[in-house]
Amino acid sequence: MSDTSVFQWINGLSGHVPFFDEFFKGFANDYFALVVGMLLMIWLWFASRDPAVRDRNQRTVILTMISIGMAATAMVLINNNMEPRLRPFDVLPPDQVNVVFYRPLDSSFPANYAAIMFSMAFPVLFRNWRYGLWLLAFAVVGGFGRIYMGVHYPLDVLAGAGCGLLGCGVAYFLYWVFGWFITLLLKVFRFLALA
Repeated sequence: MSDTSVFQWINGLSGHVPFFDEFFKGFANDYFALVVGMLLMIWLWFASRDPAVRDRNQRTVILTMISIGMAATAMVLINNNMEPRLRPFDVLPPDQVNVVFYRPLDSSFPANYAAIMFSMAFPVLFRNWRYGLWLLAFAVVGGFGRIYMGVHYPLDVLAGAGCGLLGCGVAYFLYWVFGWFITLLLKVFRFLALA
């Protein structure tokens, strides 16, 4: 089964049930899941009164921020070294694509949404599975929604998830190498009453 045929099957579900169209427009837009994820990061940073849990959560937030930065770097490297991939609505005939979203102008590959959301979900999942599962669900449902709305092929979303996983792996490596600096940074934040 080709990338295009999987896209057409998923995208073919759109335009029939207005509730689902509106749900994915809201859920998989460029801001909703990202804002929810950032609010969760703020919650993790400040929530616990137990010093050990709070320290672990704050380290998770720092790790997640590094992961997002590394995934964004991977996306930039991919986009700068490849020909831009046209969006499905730019390639397929209009009667074969249901676009229930605005038409982004950047390259379809990799999916930016998926890269950022998965790079946020993986570090949290590996360190705090309860919150991580929520972020992972947001990433998966939102990634599906981007295909459903007609703005990405399935391989774009999978490549975005791969960038997220790569970002997480590099973040763990950097965290391991520069753990002393993160400890120092947290001490400074605590001294300034920011942590």
